[in-house]
Amino acid sequence: MSKRDYYEILEVGREAGDQEIKSAYRKMALQYHPDRNPDDPGAEEKFKEASEAYSVLSDPQKRASYDRFGHAGLQGAAGGFNPDAFSDFSDILGDFFGFGDLFGGGRRRTRAQRGEDIRFDLQLSFEEAISGLGAEIQVPRMESCDRCRGSGSEPGSGPSTCPTCHGRGEVLYQQSFISIRRACSACGGTGQIIRNPCSQCRGHGYQQVQRKLRVNIPAGVDDGTRVRLANEGQPGAYGGPPGDLYVFLKVKEHVFFERHEQDLHCTIPLNITQAALGCEIDVPTLEQPYRLKIPEGTQGGAQFRLRHKGVPALNGGGRGDLYVHIDVRIPARLTREQRKLLEQLREQLPVDNSPVEKGLFEKVRNYFT
Repeated sequence: MSKRDYYEILEVGREAGDQEIKSAYRKMALQYHPDRNPDDPGAEEKFKEASEAYSVLSDPQKRASYDRFGHAGLQGAAGGFNPDAFSDFSDILGDFFGFGDLFGGGRRRTRAQRGEDIRFDLQLSFEEAISGLGAEIQVPRMESCDRCRGSGSEPGSGPSTCPTCHGRGEVLYQQSFISIRRACSACGGTGQIIRNPCSQCRGHGYQQVQRKLRVNIPAGVDDGTRVRLANEGQPGAYGGPPGDLYVFLKVKEHVFFERHEQDLHCTIPLNITQAALGCEIDVPTLEQPYRLKIPEGTQGGAQFRLRHKGVPALNGGGRGDLYVHIDVRIPARLTREQRKLLEQLREQLPVDNSPVEKGLFEKVRNYFT
């Protein structure tokens, strides 16, 4: 029976480049791989056929000989399937099927794994967030068992070599013409068996402890800010690096200050005489009170800006401002004497209850709408 044309098998033209051939093979390999079609003998044949075609067309010399003489040009020249042509086969199928090594010649996958990150929530007062502080926290995390020193075995004993994988941590499976390396199920990929587990950590090698750590909170942090402590997370597996600790900050609200990034806002009430005649008031700030002069005729909703009385920037770029909003309050109840005085004032003040004209911007906007 004559063999099919290799270009026809991979469904590419004779002018196809290396990347196009590789992509075509990847598509067919994923479609017809025996692991995905365990009950279909025809799929295995197509997989072998595609693999043979790729081994020839991915080799420049073999491809040139095949293009000139066809299948006859491959005779006596190690034609057919060549495992050496698949040094990158794990990149094609390894991640999809979970294989680390294929054909017995791939790269050995390291078992070292980075430890998990830890989250810790820390609540601060408004003043602590503004000024910064150094805080001590207790973080629950896994650490090496002090009884077995992380070995998982009782003191005086130790782990033994896994008899299944002989200490390699992986086993080799032969499937069709493919050799597949997988983590050893007997030892979990460690290459060792613990026959006398530590009574304190039960063979895990780690135990949960409350670790005391000091974290420096910079001045100017806000609600939701997180501080990273490198390498203070869970330990890594198989010699891998530890994770990180992230401290998430929760800042309590202030009694009268409202924060908007680096600026602060507060509202100060005035009675009608203070607003009409003007006065001086003490405005609270993050430090000492500030003496603010209120000019006469101040209206409700007026705003005063106190420069550099806000929150310090985290990057050290100065401070925000404090905005003082004026709320002119009308008394709901009057004494007889107060009413008499206000009635006298009413006789002296002009009365104009016509509607207030709109501003220029509103006039222009209404003209075009």
